[in-house]
Amino acid sequence: MEMAISITVKGKVQGVFYRASCQKKAQALGVTGWCRNLPNGDVEIHAEGSDQALNQFVDWCKNGPEQARVEATFTHKVEAEGFSTFEIRRA
Repeated sequence: MEMAISITVKGKVQGVFYRASCQKKAQALGVTGWCRNLPNGDVEIHAEGSDQALNQFVDWCKNGPEQARVEATFTHKVEAEGFSTFEIRRA
């Protein structure tokens, strides 16, 4: 059963390859959805996949790529939309 979550990542997460790294990690875990930068400096993520894959993905999001400095992540369940890939969206 596909689950879906929304993740907001706060901290130094723009200009540090967070979205590209996020996409690569999602693809490795079989997670679909999208990520985008928000005007306030946060990154917003919509992720769909198995419970296990999403748990691993959220764990990765709490740290992100090496250059990132994640201060907080906020996660809540949302309705799955049936994405087939994981894309980087423009804000």
